[in-house]
Amino acid sequence: MMKKTVRHILLILFSVMTAFPFLWMLVSAIKTTDEIWKFPPSFWPAKPQWQNFIEAWNSAPFGLYMFNSMFTATAIVLFQIISAAMMAYAFTQFRFKGQKMLFALILAVYMLPAAATYVPSYVILSKLNMLDSYQGMIISNAVSVFGIFFIRQAFLQVPAEMVEAAKVDGASHWTVLWKVLFPMTKSSFLTFSLISFVQMFNNYLWPSLILKSQDKFLITIGLRQFFIEGGAYGIKWPLVMAANVFAVAPLLLLFFVAQKWFIKGINDRGVKG
Repeated sequence: MMKKTVRHILLILFSVMTAFPFLWMLVSAIKTTDEIWKFPPSFWPAKPQWQNFIEAWNSAPFGLYMFNSMFTATAIVLFQIISAAMMAYAFTQFRFKGQKMLFALILAVYMLPAAATYVPSYVILSKLNMLDSYQGMIISNAVSVFGIFFIRQAFLQVPAEMVEAAKVDGASHWTVLWKVLFPMTKSSFLTFSLISFVQMFNNYLWPSLILKSQDKFLITIGLRQFFIEGGAYGIKWPLVMAANVFAVAPLLLLFFVAQKWFIKGINDRGVKG
């Protein structure tokens, strides 16, 4: 009983520590600048400044920034799901010379720092005339090495007898992939989609290198631009905090909607029995 109590106390403490930065950001968004810098700080403002959200929203085109981020992230995730599924199918259902070496090479690429690929990727997009475009942003992120590995592991959990039975019935490889393997590993696909969407939505460095037009800015670049211009290098901290709430809100909503499938995908290793 004592161990259970201690475990629950520790879990509560870690949960509070994890959630505190977001709570502080949310509360700071409704404070005045003086209250933010006040020492000792107070958690709740004397008079909540709810108009800070409206002022911040009207100070920059955050609606456009969030649309750009959600559009590109969704398109990237769709491409990554298709490419990962096809590659994972090839590695689990086919046998060919150099298969293990090819898979090891793909995993080795995952070990490379992302920044090491920026220069060659930038040169390729430049030659394809895809800089400062949605196409360049989407195509340059269309394949996920993590997705290939993750979906491959899920496919390995599917009983081989079910795949063989489908092939005996005359199913093509495309049918086996999307009618047999995909339904049985749907939770893994949803888990990967959520992880990839959050990663692409929060992506900053690569988009900041290839996107230069303000109407194509993602929310991460837009926040930086607002911090420099509208936020006056952090002088207007309440508005900066309110703008950060705009960026975080869609991800929190997405997690609350998809958390059941996300947890299921981790617990059952992605295979539906």
